[in-house]
Amino acid sequence: MVRIRLRRVGLKGQASYRIVVADKESPRDGRFLEILGFYNPRTEPATISVKEDRVYDWMGKGAQPTESVEQLFKSNGLLDRFSRFKAGENVETLLAEVEKANQERVINPKTQSK
Repeated sequence: MVRIRLRRVGLKGQASYRIVVADKESPRDGRFLEILGFYNPRTEPATISVKEDRVYDWMGKGAQPTESVEQLFKSNGLLDRFSRFKAGENVETLLAEVEKANQERVINPKTQSK
């Protein structure tokens, strides 16, 4: 089974994550099939960047997101757009909607130490 999950990168105490597609049995930081984006929880607000067209493709093929990735996708609105994609809405309109939302979002690129 193929899962969409987080892969930890970064220094000790300064974690950031890549969103990857990997086989269920492979280790957390082991082999993966494709990088779909990244997630940095240390910025305010958290930085989430995803290649949504690739996520739609993998989820359409049966890839399941893990619980943590599913929460990220819900907060980003991706799961709602995926259900609209499955209902037959055009991919270009969904991606344009994402681009508009990303431009309106204000992100401080400086990370915070915790």
